Amino acid sequence: MEPANDLVYIVDDEASVGEALSTLLRANGKRVQLFTSGQDFLDFARRDSCACLILDLKMPGLGGLELQKLIAEKTSIPVIFLTGRGDIPSTVRAMKGGAVDFLTKPVDEEALLACVERALRQDRANRQEAVERARLVARYESLTPREREVLPLLARGLLNKQAAFELGITEYTVQIHRGHIMRKMEADSFATLVKLAGKLKLETTSASSGNT
Repeated sequence: MEPANDLVYIVDDEASVGEALSTLLRANGKRVQLFTSGQDFLDFARRDSCACLILDLKMPGLGGLELQKLIAEKTSIPVIFLTGRGDIPSTVRAMKGGAVDFLTKPVDEEALLACVERALRQDRANRQEAVERARLVARYESLTPREREVLPLLARGLLNKQAAFELGITEYTVQIHRGHIMRKMEADSFATLVKLAGKLKLETTSASSGNT
């Protein structure tokens, strides 16, 4: 992910506020995209590699909390709320919706810059985690149906002969499957395999007989 594609989006119906925030962020090396309505942001085709959103709470039409909800239904982006008329219920709703922070106008510049840095780090980490998760799922999906039956049993701590008994197959066959699973899951040790299975949250079920 190239830092050059990092973006800070600002959605504020007050153009003067948006421009002031934009100037501050650009002066601190950030790339900024400014919007004066929530709908404009929703209609924008994002091309960022890492981003956060500075969002005004109270706006005509589509308000900040409603926009936050609509965004969450489609994608993920850390949100920093700004308001000159904040209240406790709105703050609670914003934070429950996953907001990084909730700042009041006029905004303290250092506080805002710190929030933006934290939000960008969070988004970068979230995206990296999503990439790693997708790769892990792809490796798991490369397993045969029988290998998917064997894996959770091994991860549960069953010996090869115990897994074989559960599945109604031979111990030797389990050994063969185990080797294939280790290779396909790219596990350099059994401990790593158990950890990967834990990330997949595999459920162990009694297997019916089937082809080996």
